[in-house]
Amino acid sequence: MTRSILPLLLAAGLTLPALTQTAAAVEGPPMLLHGNYCGPGNNAPAAPVDALDAACARHDACTPDGALAPKACNLRLQVDAERVADDPRQPEELRIMAGLVASGAAMMPSAPSSGLRAPAAIDVERQPDTDMLPE
Repeated sequence: MTRSILPLLLAAGLTLPALTQTAAAVEGPPMLLHGNYCGPGNNAPAAPVDALDAACARHDACTPDGALAPKACNLRLQVDAERVADDPRQPEELRIMAGLVASGAAMMPSAPSSGLRAPAAIDVERQPDTDMLPE
């Protein structure tokens, strides 16, 4: 029972900071959950530490300062994190964290649509990006 509830609690913990943010930028030191980019704030211009951190960096890059990310950015983070979670070449701990980030991205609030549309379908069967491969 505890094992089945733990992912939900962790996913809720990942999204709670995003849900409580106002439109103002996060002030103070970043509250990172993983690497240099996963979590509110970031350590830019530091390099991402792995494939999951690179996905979080891409999400940060497409999120306007002090505003919510567009739905397409959150969807890309979810898909990229799911790829890391499903990649057997990645370390087990990274795969677990990637699953939590993917769940959190699915629950993140998005900026109101401005007429731009997300792609109708996302091809998740394509080859992994080169930054997804372990060094």
